[in-house]
Amino acid sequence: MTIKTYKGFFIDLDGTVYAGTNPIPTAKKFISELDARGIPYLYVTNNATKSQEDVVAHLKAVSGIDAAPEHVYTSGMAAVDFAKKNYPGARTFVVGEPALQRQVEAAGLLLVEKDIEVVIQGMDRFVTYDKLATASTAIRNGAAFIATNPDVNLPTENGMMPGAGSLTAFLKISTQREPLIIGKPFGYIMDGALERIGLTKEEVVMVGDNYNTDILAGMNYGVDTLLALTGVTTVEDLEEITNKPTHILNDLSEWRFE
Repeated sequence: MTIKTYKGFFIDLDGTVYAGTNPIPTAKKFISELDARGIPYLYVTNNATKSQEDVVAHLKAVSGIDAAPEHVYTSGMAAVDFAKKNYPGARTFVVGEPALQRQVEAAGLLLVEKDIEVVIQGMDRFVTYDKLATASTAIRNGAAFIATNPDVNLPTENGMMPGAGSLTAFLKISTQREPLIIGKPFGYIMDGALERIGLTKEEVVMVGDNYNTDILAGMNYGVDTLLALTGVTTVEDLEEITNKPTHILNDLSEWRFE
């Protein structure tokens, strides 16, 4: 197998490195090889429920992988980066979990429940009707509608579970407004990732398990892609796809470094 040499890797987590609380063993060897060779990488994940420190702890507990917070870039971080740049100091309502709320506050945005200027919506496993109603009303009244990611389902140890995109669908139907979506497959998260890794588009590859998010993120952004068949996208799915990923592997153990 001839493999192109890349100077950096963007790596998805759910379905690529682990599935919920189950590790994908071949991923650890892949990451270890990157570390041994001194190749920079960044975990680029649509999961906005975790902070950088949460992701690091989860990687260690589930997969036995050591990581530093600076290895992690989430769609929540990217959404907050976008809001901070375009709506500095805005009165912000969050449909999301504590990690996203803390990131909003750390960015200098004002976390409020009234007179809302920006709604940032991510995955929220504790969501209530009242919270969705508050977000819906704010959006209808003109608040910016920012969604962290479009993932309608998430791979877990118990199978596919509803994701942030399911809540986005609720708000879209309720408000008849389209959100600005930050995470994969859209380019906003890739902008932040490329800035952090300090390389060019030609020098990096996007690694993931989901054609509709990870792989399309790379394709849409103009970077090469590596699909690992360890999560969402299957061989049968690929038969229906014309625009194939740059590389397709059964798992990451098949990658050959030059």
